[in-house]
Amino acid sequence: MNILRMQDQHPADIAEQLEQLDQKSRNLSFLLLTSEKKSEVFPYFELDVQQDIVRSLSDKELADVLNNLNPDDRTSLLEDFPDDLIKEVVNLLDDEERELALNLIGYPKDCIARLMTPNYVQARPHWTVKQVLDHIKKHGRKAETLTYIYIVDEHNKLIDDLKIGQLLMADSSTPISELMDYTCVSIQTTTPMEEGFTIFDKYDRSSLPIVTEHGTLVGIVTFDDIFDRMKERDTEDIQKFGGVEGLDLSYTNTPWIELVRKRAGWLVILFIGEMFTASAMGYFDEEIEKAVVLALFVPLIISSGGNSGSQAASLIIRAMALQELKLKDWWYVMRKEIFSGLTLGLILGAIGFLRIFIWQKAHIYDYGIYWFAIGMTVAVSLIFIVLWGTLSGSLIPFILRKIKLDPATASAPFVATLVDVTGLVIYFSIAAVFLAGKLL
Repeated sequence: MNILRMQDQHPADIAEQLEQLDQKSRNLSFLLLTSEKKSEVFPYFELDVQQDIVRSLSDKELADVLNNLNPDDRTSLLEDFPDDLIKEVVNLLDDEERELALNLIGYPKDCIARLMTPNYVQARPHWTVKQVLDHIKKHGRKAETLTYIYIVDEHNKLIDDLKIGQLLMADSSTPISELMDYTCVSIQTTTPMEEGFTIFDKYDRSSLPIVTEHGTLVGIVTFDDIFDRMKERDTEDIQKFGGVEGLDLSYTNTPWIELVRKRAGWLVILFIGEMFTASAMGYFDEEIEKAVVLALFVPLIISSGGNSGSQAASLIIRAMALQELKLKDWWYVMRKEIFSGLTLGLILGAIGFLRIFIWQKAHIYDYGIYWFAIGMTVAVSLIFIVLWGTLSGSLIPFILRKIKLDPATASAPFVATLVDVTGLVIYFSIAAVFLAGKLL
C-alpha cells in the first residue's frame, strides 16, 4: 500500500482502507502516517481497532496521537475504553490536555457536555473586526469550526455569537458590538443529549455554544458529533425494538457468542409468553373439535392484531423520539388510536368476510350451511382484535416510559406476543356468540 499517496486522502477513506488490512499491516501502515494525519484518522476507526492500535503503540507514539486528538473525540474514545486503558491513556497526556480530558469525563455520561470541545474562537465586544480577524489567524488553526465567533465579557460569560460571514462583510474598523444583536442560542452543560439533539434540530445550527448554569462559556458542540450520537441512538433503538439488546460494536465486529447473548434474553421471555398461546388454544379445544373450521383463521386473526400493534408502536416510539409526544399525551393518543383501530379493523374485517363469501359462492371451499355466521365471526373478531392491537401498541411505549424504561425496548415483539394470546380469547369468545346453537 502506497502510504505517501494515501496521506492526501480524506481521513475516513484512509481508516477504511487500513481496516481492510491484517492486524500487523494495519498497525504498521498507521505508524507510517504523519503525526497530524494519525490524529485525524484515529477517530474514524472502529472501537476494537482503536483499542488494538493503542496497545500496539509505544508510549511516545500514543501520547503524540492522543495529545493531538480533538477533545470531544478523545472523550468519546475514553468513555468506551476499559479502566486500565483509560488510566494508561490519561497518564500519557500533557498537563493541559490531561486536565481537559478529566474535566470532560467528569460530566454525566448522557449530558451534552460529553460531546463538547473547548477549541473555538472567542472575542470581546469592544474589539474591532480587524482585531478579531487577526485573532482568528493567530489562534483559529486549533478551532473545531470557524463558522461562528463567540462573544464573551470579561468574566467569560457568553453574550452573543456572530457568523464569520458577518465579519468578512463588515468594515475592518467596525467594533464587534455594532454587529451584535444580543440573541444567542446556547445549551447548558448538564442538558441531556436527547434535549440537545432537539435544540440542534429546532435551530438548524452547525454548532452551538455550551454554557454553565451561570452562563459561562466552556465549549461548543458541532453537528458532526451530534449526528454520530444520533446514529448510535437510532441504531440502538432499532435493535431494541426488534427484541435485541443494543450491540456495543457493529454487527460485523460482534462475536457470534455475544450476538447469541444479546438476543437470547428477549427470545426466552417472548417464547414463554407465546406458551400462553398454546394454553389458550388448549382452553378452547372443545370448540375447535366442534368447529374445526375456526382453526383455519387463527393465523389470520392473530397476525392481523400483531401487525396493527407493531405499526402503532413504531409510530408512537418515533413520535416520542422526536419529542412530538410526552407522557401527558397518552389520552390524546388513545382517542386517536381508537378511531384508527376501528377503521383499520373494519377494513380488514370486510376483506375477511368477502374472502369467505367468494370462496363459498365460487365453490373453492365449502364452509357449510353456517358460512355466514363463520364470516361474521371472522369479520367482527378482526375489528376487535385490530382495535386491541392498535391500542396495545400505542399504550405500551407510554407504560415503558412511565416506569423509566426505553420505549423502544422489545416493543414490537412484546406487542405481537401480547396480542397473540389475548387475540385468541377474543376470537373464540366472539365465535361462541355467533355460532352458539349452530356449530358450538
